[in-house]
Formats: sequence, structure tokens, C-alpha cells
Amino acid sequence: MKRAWRRTVTAWRRVEDFHQAVFDARWGHARKREARTQQDTLRALLMLETLGVDNPVAYETLDLIPYMVADLHEWHQRMGREDFGAPGGCC
Repeated sequence: MKRAWRRTVTAWRRVEDFHQAVFDARWGHARKREARTQQDTLRALLMLETLGVDNPVAYETLDLIPYMVADLHEWHQRMGREDFGAPGGCC
């Protein structure tokens, strides 16, 4: 019974590897390019804010603040910090 189970698991892993290879071959480059574009846009916005230029999409992103705070909370916990910022800022 164990031998049949191991063969099944091995076959399933091969199918997963094949699927991943096909997926990466077809869409991997486009996914990486899109991620790079998004990172570059974020870096540009952060650089502009650092230089004192107002964020051109500040008004449109006000609705995103609650989601960003929730994401910040999960992020700082993953990074190993129990609290983040001033009291009432996050935790």
C-alpha cells in the first residue's frame, strides 16, 4: 500500500512540475515584467515624495488607507515586530 501511495505522490509531483514549467514558459516573462513595472512605479512615487513633490494620486488613494493599514499590520508582524510606530498608529 505504501509503495502505491509513493508512486502516486511522485506522479502527482511530476504533473505539478510540468504544469509549473508550462505556466512559467507561457506567462512567466509577462508576470515578471509587470511586477518590475509596478515596483518601478512605486519607487518613482516614493522618490518624488522624498524630494518634496506631492503625490499626484493622493486623492484617489485615500480609500485604500484602511487596507494599507491592515497590510502594514500583517507585514510588521511577519518581520518580527510586535508593535509599529506611535501608539494608535497601527496596533
